[in-house]
Parts: sequence; C-alpha cells; structure tokens
Amino acid sequence: MNLQTIHDAAVAASLEAGAAIASFYKDSYTVKDKGQDNPLTDADLASDKILEERLRAADPEAGWLSEETVDDQSRLTRARSWIVDPLDGTKEFTRGIPEFVVSVAYCVGPDAVVGVLYNPITKELFSGIVGVGAWFNGQPCRVTDHAALQGARVVCSRTEASKGWFDPWKDQLNLIPTGSVAYKFGLVAAGRAEATFTNQPRNAWDIAGGVAIVNAAGGRCTNRHGEPYRFNTPNPLQDGVCCTNGAIHPAVVEVMKIQG
Repeated sequence: MNLQTIHDAAVAASLEAGAAIASFYKDSYTVKDKGQDNPLTDADLASDKILEERLRAADPEAGWLSEETVDDQSRLTRARSWIVDPLDGTKEFTRGIPEFVVSVAYCVGPDAVVGVLYNPITKELFSGIVGVGAWFNGQPCRVTDHAALQGARVVCSRTEASKGWFDPWKDQLNLIPTGSVAYKFGLVAAGRAEATFTNQPRNAWDIAGGVAIVNAAGGRCTNRHGEPYRFNTPNPLQDGVCCTNGAIHPAVVEVMKIQG
C-alpha cells in the first residue's frame, strides 16, 4: 500500500470522527461504565463506527483492532493492521476538559508506520509517516533537541502526578499534567514537550498512533525497559511508556528504573 495514500485516508477519517465527537461535547450523551475509571460514551461509539467504515475501505486487507470493537484476533493473520482508539481520553471528555484525541495507527507487521491524532475541540492535528516526516496542522514538525533532564518538559498523567509518582524529580523536570495518553505523544512530536513516561501498562490503541508520529518526528518510543514496541500481537497490553525527543531517552529510562 502507498503510505501517503493511507496517511491521507487516516487524516480524513479522523477529522470526520472528530466532528462526530465534537457534536456530543458538553451536550447530552449516554455514559456507560466499562470498568474502574473507564467510561464509554455515545461519542466513542459514533467515532468508532466512522473509523471502521472509512479505514477498512482504505485497506480492506488490513486487520482491525479498536478499543471499542470486539477483537476476534483475525488481525493476527494479516500483514497489515489498523489500531485505533476512537476517543482516547474519554474521562477528560466527560469532564469537559479538551485533552482527548481520535487516535489512528497503521501497522506493517509489528511496526506502526503511519499515525494520526486529532483533537476535535482544539483543532490540533498531529500526523506522521515513519521515514518520511511528521506534521502538526499540516506543517512539518520535529521533536526538540533539548538534551538534558534538567528543565525537560514532561507531559504526565494527572492521576500519577497527584499520587506523587514524579515528586523525586519535580525540581528537575517541568511537569505538565495532561489528559489523553495519545495526546501526550502528539505534544512530544510537535516539540511542545520533551517526554512522557509511565511504568504503568498501556494498550496498543492508546499509543500506536502516537508511536508512529513521534518516530516520524525524530523522537524515540520504547516500553519501560527501553525495548521497541511490537504491535498487532495477541495481547495488546504494552509494558509501560517511554516516549521522548530521543536525546533524553536513556536518562528517562534510568529514571523509570528508579520509579519502579
């Protein structure tokens, strides 16, 4: 498949899905509980429907993995796959905090090679093709060249920050509590932060789109052990997140070892 064509289809689908999400924002919608601190809304489902229709049409042979679709694992027999989160940051969405995105990744084998993230409220569009480049609102973007932990901007989980997980480094790092996991990746790719990291597991749909964009923007993404991600595996859960501008990656991995 032509990756530019795939990229453009993913952007169009994300914009359409984002428009559907925006129509529900701060309006009436149904909220269901999928588990502890994991809500599901009409907006998630509307976005999922649009993405599946548009993206499957763009590459009918690709497998499919979405947070809101039952995984029959037929994707494991496919050479290519879509991995999507129709609304990453549903908790922020329900609270009226505009820090959530549509997240789309296109994988070839285990590698995320195209990514799109779209915040429909702030109109921020992050996208990338590994080996080609990354874009923020259609303009080329790259990670920063900040090379030290001191003063590095780290977009982090509000919950983890409130629990004091980052306290040992709060005088060294510029901590910026932020919503959606995927949105954090976009901010790193666009040079608006140097890193995001957590030792807590995250699902492939939370991070695959962001991994592609950050890598395309010259950054680096690994699990908490510094190992590259492999997607479209039987278990979508990934062992932690270390997403950086690349220059501070080894230092952040060391911090994560201390963090435990």
